[in-house]
Amino acid sequence: METIEYMLGDNHVAMVYLNRPPYNPLNSQVYQELTTLFEKLEKDPLVRAIIITGKGDRAFAAGADINEMKDLNGAEMLEMSRVSRAAYDKVESITKPVIAAVNGLALGGGCELALACDFRICSNNTKFGLPEINLGIIPGGGGTQRLPRLIGQSKAKELLFFGEMVDADKAVEFGLVNKSVELTDLLAEATAWAEKLAGKPTIAMNMLKKAVNQGTNVDISSGLDLEAACFGNAFASEDRKEGMQSFIEKRKPQFSGR
Repeated sequence: METIEYMLGDNHVAMVYLNRPPYNPLNSQVYQELTTLFEKLEKDPLVRAIIITGKGDRAFAAGADINEMKDLNGAEMLEMSRVSRAAYDKVESITKPVIAAVNGLALGGGCELALACDFRICSNNTKFGLPEINLGIIPGGGGTQRLPRLIGQSKAKELLFFGEMVDADKAVEFGLVNKSVELTDLLAEATAWAEKLAGKPTIAMNMLKKAVNQGTNVDISSGLDLEAACFGNAFASEDRKEGMQSFIEKRKPQFSGR
């Protein structure tokens, strides 16, 4: 891959770096490589949690690559939107927990990529924004859909309609991020979260993520049916037996991922 760096430590945490410094703009190649990588991570049993961050300390991703977009016609822009949507959807739907370690600017498509993750931890120099309205367009990578579901319609409209940036403190206040830390502590904090998640039973984690992600978008009765099915799958696992037995024996569980 040319635009993304990836490494897997012995802690079962995959580190994914957007590698187009200093601002890590998102183009078709980034989206295609991100989709391909996440398909690989989905199939790798050694990967139990994932962190996405930007190379350098100035930006997570400062939006879509305007140099690529500016001369596209309508049909070409729709094709780029298809490619970007595939990447965002894959990040969101992967069965393993994903943390966005947001360093610096997260604008436009970069903000939308963070929204597709399960958790967002940002550095205190972070600026979030969806400024598309100021370019005569609207977000096309899920911003109008994922943001209201995360922080509510009123706050989402404030960010979307004005197109202004918000700092780390405001992002925490809005519920856009889970936590803000010093830049020097960002990767350590994200890794600590990821290692805790990697230690959870994988089948139960997969079912939990599916129940929350898919259940949010259906009526309550359908959501409860989905929860029941996911509960049954988790209960049938060997890790459920180990978890309950270790609780009875008052010892730390040794989960096998089965």
